[in-house]
Amino acid sequence: MEARLQRRIQRYGWDRAAADYEAFWSRQIAPAQEKLLEMAALGEGERVLDVACGTGLVSLAAAGAVGEAGGVLGTDISEAMVTEARQRAAMRGLAQARFERVEAEAELGTGGAFDAALCSLGLMYVPEPETALRGMKRAVKPGGRVVGAVWGRRERCGWAGIFEVVDARVRSEVCPMFFQLGTGEALRMTMERAGLREVRVERIETRLEYANADEAIGAAFLGGPVAMAYSRFDDETRREAHAEYLATLEPYREGEGYRVPGSLWWRGLRCKCVQAVAIPSPGLVF
Repeated sequence: MEARLQRRIQRYGWDRAAADYEAFWSRQIAPAQEKLLEMAALGEGERVLDVACGTGLVSLAAAGAVGEAGGVLGTDISEAMVTEARQRAAMRGLAQARFERVEAEAELGTGGAFDAALCSLGLMYVPEPETALRGMKRAVKPGGRVVGAVWGRRERCGWAGIFEVVDARVRSEVCPMFFQLGTGEALRMTMERAGLREVRVERIETRLEYANADEAIGAAFLGGPVAMAYSRFDDETRREAHAEYLATLEPYREGEGYRVPGSLWWRGLRCKCVQAVAIPSPGLVF
């Protein structure tokens, strides 16, 4: 698919999901985000870039880690996500956290402006992930860190049936390559093509736990990547889609709830190569 069209789909899809995202996903992906921050090893006073930041779950935790002497810039393609993140930062009094609507592939300030660049479960949505990684590399100083996480292989993610359920009813084009970066050495090779070195690889298995069917349905259809496609369904189509999706989760049902397996791939590295100088973007340079 044309990258420009995919970006538009991602932008308006996540605009639609923004209001429901944290309610259905903050608890589910907390272990993944904690691992990412552990690998990033942020310190007091550091500058951090968080690409595809969503509602700021990682950005705000990073802001706490770097303190008032540091700074965090969160970027996301969705204006609604950025608005949610700004509101949450203001509520917590984290003035060191800033948020801007910026595509992941954009150049992000001058080379070496950041000590670390993060991307938590966002890179698989990016039409040109190599370009995004190259930009993250340029944004960090030599010796800095780039840490990312993507979902793993399709067969290890018990919730993957959501895509077939939706695509059978409307051509969603949510993300044609959603699982590609979690397969084999795909992400490692993508990072290396982007000029990153000393890549550390780790896979973890996780469980998405839903107390009941309503939680499972809300996470899949309202707070996730198919929200825009789902908005086109009439009531009958929604009931059919709910039933079909829950049927795919039946192997993972425990009483009224569900424990759905998932796999996450991690890539972390230190950039020791010479940094190219990126063209500053107005308003995005610390």
